[in-house]
Amino acid sequence: MKFASSRSSPLVAVISVVISFEFVSAQAQNASNHGAALYKTKCAMCHGLDGAGKTPVGQKVSVRDLRPPEVQKQSDSDLADVIGQGKGKMPAFGKILSDDQIKLLVAHIRELERSSSSKR
Repeated sequence: MKFASSRSSPLVAVISVVISFEFVSAQAQNASNHGAALYKTKCAMCHGLDGAGKTPVGQKVSVRDLRPPEVQKQSDSDLADVIGQGKGKMPAFGKILSDDQIKLLVAHIRELERSSSSKR
């Protein structure tokens, strides 16, 4: 019995690692989807789905394109502060969104830059 047990141990370890990886990947994908959904409901009206700000509302109030380096080089904390506290004509979302939701939005804003640079 010991022989069979010691042989299955590496297999069990490999299976555990694979299952753990799949779980973490699924959680990351879920967070990404949740960030995209939040962005769509809270930000896209002005900034557009692609972050360019080329929406009727965005153009009317001159919102910033979220994809260029000058926005993307800001720290996560700086972006979170703008989302939470507002800036210029942008309203503050800190009272209606949790810190975790704001972090999801910041992560999604980072993805906008990656998406636009892959299309260039």
